[in-house]
Amino acid sequence: MFSYFYVINICVLIVFICLFFITRKTNKRWSKINDYLGKVTTTVDSIRYGNLSTKIEKIEHPTYQNVTDSINRMVETLNDREKMIIEYQAELMRQNKLLESVINSLSDGILIINEKFDILRATPKILKWFGIKGKDIIGKNVFEFIQPVNDESFEISSELNNIEIFIKHTPTNNFVISSQALSSLEKKRYVLIIKDITTEKEIETLKEDFVATLTHDLKVPIVAASNMIDLFLANKFGNISEKQKFALDNMKASNKSLLDLVQILLETYKLKDQGIQLVKEKFELNPFIEEIVSEVKPLATEAKLKIKFTPTQSATTIEADPMQLRRVIKNLISNAIDHSNTKKSIDIEVGKIQNFTTISVIDYGQGIDEKEIKMIFNKYYSAAKKLRKVGTGLGLYLSQQIAVAHGGEIIVTSEENVRTEFCVKIPG
Repeated sequence: MFSYFYVINICVLIVFICLFFITRKTNKRWSKINDYLGKVTTTVDSIRYGNLSTKIEKIEHPTYQNVTDSINRMVETLNDREKMIIEYQAELMRQNKLLESVINSLSDGILIINEKFDILRATPKILKWFGIKGKDIIGKNVFEFIQPVNDESFEISSELNNIEIFIKHTPTNNFVISSQALSSLEKKRYVLIIKDITTEKEIETLKEDFVATLTHDLKVPIVAASNMIDLFLANKFGNISEKQKFALDNMKASNKSLLDLVQILLETYKLKDQGIQLVKEKFELNPFIEEIVSEVKPLATEAKLKIKFTPTQSATTIEADPMQLRRVIKNLISNAIDHSNTKKSIDIEVGKIQNFTTISVIDYGQGIDEKEIKMIFNKYYSAAKKLRKVGTGLGLYLSQQIAVAHGGEIIVTSEENVRTEFCVKIPG
């Protein structure tokens, strides 16, 4: 019985000894785990606060070493990414400085405003024109500094384009303003571009004054020469021979062309300031065109061309300004004579298109390139330059403006080396 209890005690003691050693070993293992987790936590905290040079030291344990290697590789990757980001940021800063330098060097002033017209940003030109320094302009309403010319109201929108404005701090200069909406932003923002056009205005005024004076001064001696030719043709200075008469007729025709050219220049510059003033009246179209054909017949004869006009069967009456319409038709016939390189006649036809009376001048010369058709009514564009002929391009420009003033237009259709038609549409 005694030996039985002795064996039990011995077994219990052995069990306690085993548990002691097992517990001690387990505590050592948990202590290593805690140390490792502490190192991981320290490393993560360092990364969190931007220190990407921290790494976990190698541990001689396969499981821990795999985790250690993964974390260290992650740190290296983050470190590489940070370097790339720093390089990108540096490049963006360089590009931003370059862009800012370019914008600040522009002759135009640039503003950014919000939907309440408060200024968010401005270039140095704006600060100079507005008479304000640095950041003092931020938050100011743009209308504290500018106002429309002639007190005409306007709204700032994406459709605002080259509207003349007055800047209060710079009253002696002339400015125009344009705007563009920044639609890609969530909040409404507008870019305003202000341009100083003082020099352009002065040059334009000088040019117009010069041309007006020049054309007026040219007109006087041309008219005087024309009157003198008429006196010679009327035998006021004695009888003249047929050869003299032929020469004087040519001189008169050339003088008339020169006078028409000067008159076109003068009318074009009047057009900008006054527009075309029409004095409309009703008149028969057939005799009106026949009279014009008679006037330009010497030019056609000299070019060995014929002008063919077949009057309409029924009377055609229109309401228009006869002087201005005469100028249009004469100009179109003269152009047809200049640009015809065949012996075919120049046809003049009268017709109807819906509510318009049409007068067409048709020639069968070299025609007009399709790309040039869009430009021939532009001011100063002249197809005559290609043929080394005299021409300003103002004739067609003025003719189109006269047609538009009547409520119509001039339409051109052309096939190169076949046929060209200028069709004048007049309401009625």
